[in-house]
Amino acid sequence: MSTVQSPPLELKIATRAPEGIVLASSAAKRLARLSQSEGHPVMLRVAVEGGGCSGFQYQLDLVQTAEADDLRVETDGQAALIDPVSVPFLKGSEIAWIDELAGAQFVIRNPNAATSCGCGVSFSI
Repeated sequence: MSTVQSPPLELKIATRAPEGIVLASSAAKRLARLSQSEGHPVMLRVAVEGGGCSGFQYQLDLVQTAEADDLRVETDGQAALIDPVSVPFLKGSEIAWIDELAGAQFVIRNPNAATSCGCGVSFSI
């Protein structure tokens, strides 16, 4: 007698990096759409730099290649890349895509940020 096995369920969850950084499914979906419209895969590079009105600011770029020492955070086959210097500033953060009346953008939900400016681009620790 044979048994019929169901195919494994495809889990659409974000995998948290060891540093606790996660790429939200909203950001992964947006990256997939951007890759499709560009005609090639793109990844989101997230960096933290000094500056901005609160002390530090996020630098977000779409790139095609990763650096050898980048932390790669993946969800649903899409990736965010974080340079080693920025990782400590982003521990426990969620990288998401929001599409609201005020605008659409990638956002960093950073539990390390003690304060942030009104636009959410700069923060202090």
